[in-house]
Amino acid sequence: MRTHATDKIAGGAVAFACAHAQLGLKMFFHRSLPLAVSMFAVVPLLVLALSPPPWESGRRRGELFVAGSANDAALRMRIATLSPTVSPDDARRVAYTAYMAGLELAREWRVVWLPGLQNLLVNMGARKGGLCFQWATELLVRLDALKLQTLELHWAESFANTMGEHNVIVVTARGQPFEQGILLDNWRQSGHLVWTQVAMDPEYHWKENKSEAARRLRRARDVASKQVREHHEQNKGSSN
Repeated sequence: MRTHATDKIAGGAVAFACAHAQLGLKMFFHRSLPLAVSMFAVVPLLVLALSPPPWESGRRRGELFVAGSANDAALRMRIATLSPTVSPDDARRVAYTAYMAGLELAREWRVVWLPGLQNLLVNMGARKGGLCFQWATELLVRLDALKLQTLELHWAESFANTMGEHNVIVVTARGQPFEQGILLDNWRQSGHLVWTQVAMDPEYHWKENKSEAARRLRRARDVASKQVREHHEQNKGSSN
């Protein structure tokens, strides 16, 4: 049976706990406001992370598809049927490379489920990579290295120059309009390869940025050349 005395004790306990919680929060924000903001931002992301990833409930989300393997037949066929001029081998190599890039980078960057949470970890310095432009750049470089004869690569962007900007790679047959291509996105499902026709994406409206594709490829080649020179100089120095 509850009495006035027990209610008073319970109320006092609650007030004591609230006072200490307020004091703790005040000290926390006073000592490290940026960290506090980051930690509170994590809370809704963690709640979302408790829900199962969308690829567990099926391979199709609206007009989005998730590749099931490095030899995903649907993706290979869709790329191959972009045009009669597309080589089936080029289509196979693109699908394989895009899928494996997602797996390999997810391991290297220690990617967690929910892209927004990975972004937060990268911006806090807790992860090396995992931002959308990093996924897209790595994929662009790997696909460019295939020296494709019947397919072209495009840098695509949505919500450009905003906090919500997203970047993916689009593949088309040679000479084919960008809007008819297939987008390849490793970021949206945390390393799992998402693909669809550019114009059918239910979440983003894509535009091509040719200069950005050229800039990123040029930068990657410059970095690679520098590494080769440094390696050569090191070998030369060790032999003397």
